[in-house]
Order: sequence, then structure tokens, then C-alpha cells
Amino acid sequence: MPAGTRLYLGLISGTSADGIDAALVEFADPSATPPPSMAGHFKKSPAPPRLVAARTFAYPAAVRERIVSLARSDAEIALDAYGRLDVEIGTCFADAATALLRDAGIDPRNVTAIGSHGQTVCHRPGGPRPFTLQIGDACVIAEQTGITTIADFRRADVAAGGQGAPLLPALHAAVFADAQIPRAILNLGGIANATLLRPGNDVIGFDTGPANCLLDAWAARHLGTARDENGAWSANGRIRVDVLAALLRDPYFAAPPPKSTGREYFNLDWLAAHLPAGADAADVQATLLALSARSIADALHSSGVAEVYACGGGVHNSALMAALRAELPALRIDTTAALGLDPDFVEAAGFAWLARARLAGLPGNLPSVTGARGPRALGALYSAPSLPMSR
Repeated sequence: MPAGTRLYLGLISGTSADGIDAALVEFADPSATPPPSMAGHFKKSPAPPRLVAARTFAYPAAVRERIVSLARSDAEIALDAYGRLDVEIGTCFADAATALLRDAGIDPRNVTAIGSHGQTVCHRPGGPRPFTLQIGDACVIAEQTGITTIADFRRADVAAGGQGAPLLPALHAAVFADAQIPRAILNLGGIANATLLRPGNDVIGFDTGPANCLLDAWAARHLGTARDENGAWSANGRIRVDVLAALLRDPYFAAPPPKSTGREYFNLDWLAAHLPAGADAADVQATLLALSARSIADALHSSGVAEVYACGGGVHNSALMAALRAELPALRIDTTAALGLDPDFVEAAGFAWLARARLAGLPGNLPSVTGARGPRALGALYSAPSLPMSR
């Protein structure tokens, strides 16, 4: 490992809950990275991160089924079931970290910290008592890996009046910003979120709406599969213009940022309220793909960006990427691979980066993105049993 660098390991399962992304990342010493300002500017990191090893680990089917069931608008869970799921997810995350390090031949003692996002099971940043909830017992992760773990990244921002999401724009700004070219970084997870990186302007980031969550849920219901591979099924349907227009009238799409959302809002119950009786299932899938592409495009049309770099699982849906290019013909649309970071592991790398910031005492949020009252150090620290708190 080069002098002046450290290893951090990021773990996340996104809103699609299709597996745990684990990324071992080499970063420059955090003292070399300028902290965010109150205005929401980030200077580009002098040394980009290097992805040392990365892999996605599938959840056991029964665990994923329980996670997905919690996304229903009427979902409830008993305390005993909640506690068991919290520990099970923590164990799955610990197993993923251990397997990644073993396969990469890296001694856990050489990893400064794990940044674990956990699994979001409810995200409600509005209302009189806003909250966000990610589970996956970080004590279990620290105990089983022997590595100091930082977790619970979102709640400090919510407590400060923010949305608690998206958190990755800080990394996007530090790694992907260009001094001359206005860019958007587009994460295509279950929910799509966009980061606007425009020279001389505050960083702006927000959830645009669904990317894959509705597509995956509809495919699971009608095909019995986790996803519609490459949008092949949607290609067999026709877009229901009337349904698409009704879906796009949802107030979320017109709301200005800061804003964030999740599966507890955009789910099959939400969809059912807009569907006419007897709608053809393939037509609905085609319409949902159009909804994802159109809502993203509407969010970017007047943003002033010239380039869009996508990451997340949606980059593998060729039909979705083609639809985005058709909706935004004047923009260059590529993946973050063109900027040097594997699009499958940008989010996991981001939580490794946030763990690094937390240990250095640096803020991890951008108030211009989340709407928080100011910069906050994000995450709670869970010390490993045999390692110092930081090195």
C-alpha cells in the first residue's frame, strides 16, 4: 500500500435489496482532502480513490423476502422479528466483508474501518417526527470482522433538519467534479438520485423518483424473477400514455429539492392506485420503464449539465439506458467507468469514504443537498474488540 494511503471497506444494500455491495477502497490520508464548506462546495480530491477489491453478495432468499415485505405501505413487524432481522442482516454484512478480504488476501488488521450503510427499511424524512431507519447490527459487524465499524450515517442529518439523503453527492463532488464541464452523477438503484456538479455552484443532489424498484417489483409479481433482464419484457409491451401521465402527476415529481424518497412511497400499492382495471402486465412494465426515464429526464432537462455519468444496478438495464439517451439526446450519457470508478460499487465506495470522514472528524453531509442546518459528522462508531478506535 503506497505511503499516505489507508484501506477502508464500504458495505451497502440499496433500496432494491438485491444483495450486499462490498468495496475495499484505498484512499489518501483524509488530511489531504478539503472539508465541505457551509455553502456546500467540495474541492476535488487530490488523489482519487482506488478500488482494491469489490463484490456483490446475495442475501439468503428468506432474508430478502422479509426485507422486501417491509416496503409495503401497510407493513408491520413485531419487535422480536425486528431484532432477529437486525442481527441477521448484520451477520450477512460481516460475512460479506470477511469473504471479500479473504478472497483479496487482505489481513483485516490492515483495514482502518468499515463504513456500513446497512439496509434501509423505512425512510420518512417529512412530517412532524421525521426519521430514517437502516438496520444491520454494527456491533455484530465489528465483533465478527475485528474491524472498527461506522454505521447509522443518515440520522444525524435528519436530526439537523435534513432529508438524510442522498449522502453520496459529497463523494461525487470530491471524485467526479470537473473544473470546466457541468456534470450530473446519476445513481440508478431502486430509487434514482442525481448529483449536479456545476463549476462555481453549490452541489445539488436529490432523489428523482423510481429507477428500478417498481420495475423489479412488477417483474417479481408477474414473472417470478428478481428483475426484467435488460428490459426484455418491457420491450414486449406498449407504453400506456394515459397511465404514464397519471403517474407523473404525483406531487413528488414536481416538488423542488431537497427531497428524498424510497420504496415505502414508490411501491406496488402506489402503482395500483393509478392502474386501470385489466391493464396488460407487459404494457405496465413498459410504462414503468418510461416513468423512470421520463422522471429522471425531467429532473435534468433544465439543470444546465452537459454530461451524465450513471452508476448502480440500472446501468445493466440496456432498455433503461437507451430510454434515458432518447429522453436526453443533447447530453453525453455514460457510466462512471469512464471516470475511473466501477459503476457497480460507487455507493459502497461512498460509505467507505464516509467512514474515513467520520474517523477524521470531518462532516459527511452537504446542507445544499439535504437541507440540513449545517455540516454534520455522520455515523456512530463501533470499536472492534481487538483494534484501537482509529489508526
